[in-house]
Amino acid sequence: MAAPTRPEFTELVARFGRELYVFLWRMLSNEQDAEDCLQEAFLRAYRAYPRMQGEVNFRAWLYRIAGNTARTQLKRRLRRDGREIDLPDEESAASHRSGQADDGLELWDRLAAVRTAVRGLPFKQQQSLILRKYQGLSYAEIGAALDCSPESARANVYQALRRLRSELAVERQG
Repeated sequence: MAAPTRPEFTELVARFGRELYVFLWRMLSNEQDAEDCLQEAFLRAYRAYPRMQGEVNFRAWLYRIAGNTARTQLKRRLRRDGREIDLPDEESAASHRSGQADDGLELWDRLAAVRTAVRGLPFKQQQSLILRKYQGLSYAEIGAALDCSPESARANVYQALRRLRSELAVERQG
């Protein structure tokens, strides 16, 4: 039985580039930061690629690298900007809202609340939730990407959802 052939690195970039960009954009909520992190992630992966041996889940491996670059970027952002949340200011929100019905205003506010709540999650829970609910990774893939067991990945998603439900319910009441 022949060993599986290893894809060319350019094939990995073509296959997973867009998917990783979307993940990074969801983690960072900033197009430029997502693009910068994607380039950094692929540069790190390219440097490590020759040392890869055996059967590798390249998708999970790339998500792990991308997640690490996102974590580094978020730390830089916190040092640079403090703990402010990158939400639209009232003026840009008002211009976005103009012409929308009250239902649209409520939806806009609700989406902002959800985004803020997700950003407030511990990093591993936030990352697990995005990988599962938005990127569609299995718990085994999330575990490989986060260097934990599939059970731990499932627990992180569960805890994230539980915290979000609780926080958003409290906000709705208040």
